[in-house]
Amino acid sequence: MREKSHERCFSIADLRELARRRIPHAVFDYIDGGAEDEITLTNNRRAFDRYQLNASALVDVSQIDLSTTVLGEKISMPLLLSPTAMTRLFHHEGEIAVVKAAQQAGIIYTLSSMSTTSIEDIAESSNTPKWFQIYVWRDRDLLKNFFKRCKETGYRALCLTVDLPVHGNRERDLKNGLTIPPRISPKLLLDLFRHPYWTYHFLQNDAMQLANVADHGLASQKQFILKDYIDSQFDPAVTWEDAIWMVEQWDGPFVIKGISHSEDAKRAVEIGANAIVVSNHGGRQLDHAPGTLEVLEDIVANVGSKIEILIDGGFRRGTDIIKAIALGAKACMIGRPYLYGLCAGGKEGVDRTLQIYQEELYRNMQLIGCRTISEIDSRILKKTTELAAIK
Repeated sequence: MREKSHERCFSIADLRELARRRIPHAVFDYIDGGAEDEITLTNNRRAFDRYQLNASALVDVSQIDLSTTVLGEKISMPLLLSPTAMTRLFHHEGEIAVVKAAQQAGIIYTLSSMSTTSIEDIAESSNTPKWFQIYVWRDRDLLKNFFKRCKETGYRALCLTVDLPVHGNRERDLKNGLTIPPRISPKLLLDLFRHPYWTYHFLQNDAMQLANVADHGLASQKQFILKDYIDSQFDPAVTWEDAIWMVEQWDGPFVIKGISHSEDAKRAVEIGANAIVVSNHGGRQLDHAPGTLEVLEDIVANVGSKIEILIDGGFRRGTDIIKAIALGAKACMIGRPYLYGLCAGGKEGVDRTLQIYQEELYRNMQLIGCRTISEIDSRILKKTTELAAIK
């Protein structure tokens, strides 16, 4: 039986390091990397250093309530799980492990349309509130099929990702020659011997595929490059008119993910979106973009009273979440951190990821003197122009 090393992880950084040791190098790079020089990836983290926390003393913090609501759904803490593609690549339990961890933690899970587990299988595996994330395929009938399947299986909201008209230039993946599923090259073969647990389950389980589009385009082939699939199937001509069409087709709670400009946030309000996610795709698309926390304040100032605002990008600590909420976000989303946990220990590793956030939120709310999420506001922040060194 494997030693449960994830139980001795006390931060997301610990889980990241354990994940790095447990999976092949090319697979870890796929999780960890960004576009081109990875400036946006770095900016997401550096943005948190622009804000310091002011604590209030002599507040009764014996009881802390982390719960909040997102789109009318009560969740245990202001944290949601972002959609991540091809989750079985990182651990054989895949999306099933993640959605079960979300249920145990009492939070919302978002399934990627590029998942390795189907819409239906995820719906059957957990009764936690679920969203479904979509891109804009050239084939609109495929989108209609997604809407129908999600309605029939009880998904609460649709989440349209708008920052991927074409695939970003992720040079780590290009250098590693990453395919789906991974092509066994001499270089990879040596790496597989170094990671016997991952390799055993990779070889023992059914071949990995994009479960929701397995018979569509390049995804129907035995091996393909993700960039080639996206560039051949996603529609780079998509406009706000397409988003309006999807809002009408879905006729339910609708989220737009990938907003980084206040004018786009205003347009999302105008077309009837219920929430937006301030996001730059985790630094995996446009390089040299600002960190998401840097643009949050302006977006909140423009539309904060009209729409629910979520945010992702670089959230590694409970204090990061507190800063975002103080600037006006309703809640935060994470992707890489729960994948680190998944790599480190399957479902139990994801549990540990969420436990770390919960513990850090609870403790730091006690330390700053905020007893509920609604008490967190801009008064607890001090803005600074100095940036701490990136660790």
